Amino acid sequence: MKKLILVGASGLVGRHVLAQALMHPAVNAVVAPSRKALPAHPKLVVPRVDFDRLPEDAGWWRADAVICTLGTTMKIAGSQEAFRRVDHDYPLLVAQLALKAGTPVYALNSALGADPRSRFFYNRVKGELEQDLAQLGFASLTCVRPGLIAGARDDARAGERALLSALNWLGPVLPRRWRPNPAERIAAALLQAALEAKPGMHVVMAEQLMSN
Repeated sequence: MKKLILVGASGLVGRHVLAQALMHPAVNAVVAPSRKALPAHPKLVVPRVDFDRLPEDAGWWRADAVICTLGTTMKIAGSQEAFRRVDHDYPLLVAQLALKAGTPVYALNSALGADPRSRFFYNRVKGELEQDLAQLGFASLTCVRPGLIAGARDDARAGERALLSALNWLGPVLPRRWRPNPAERIAAALLQAALEAKPGMHVVMAEQLMSN
C-alpha cells in the first residue's frame, strides 16, 4: 500500500489525480498540502500551508511518492517573477523537502516544449524545473509533458476555450502531439508513474496521452 503526496490538488489535473488516487486500491493515504480546503475523505489528509513558508520538518513529507501538478498562468500570476515562483520554485522546494524526508519518487506535470534553452519564457521555466529536479537524485523521476489540457476549469480562460474548440475540430488532421490532452489521462499517467516508480528519469510525451 502506498502513501502519496499530491501538491496542486485543487487544479484541473490535480483534482483528477486526487480522485483517481483515492479510488485506487494500492493507495492507502494521500497527503495534499493546500491553501484551500478539499472535500473530506477517509484516505485524505489536507495540511493547510503557505507555499512561501512550507513546514520543513513536517512528518508527512515522508511518503512513497510525490505527484506535483502545481501551475498557474501569466495572466493569473501577473508577472514573470510570480509565474516562476509558482511553476518552478514551489515544485522544486516540495521536491527538496520530500527527498530530504526520504521520499524516493517524484512525478511532475510539466508541459509540451519544456526546454531550459527555449526562447519562450513558459517553456524555459518548465525546462529549468525538469533540469533542476533531475539533479536532486530521486530514485524515480517522471516528467509528463501534455499539450493543451482539455477539461472543465474553475477559472474562465476564453482564449484557451477557443483554441481547444479549434483543435478539437481539427483533431483528425493534426499530428497526435498537437491534439488536446484530456486532464484525466494526464492524471492517470502521473499516478501510474508514482505507483510504478521505475528507476531513473522518464518523460511521457503528449502523444502518449492520447486515447487513440
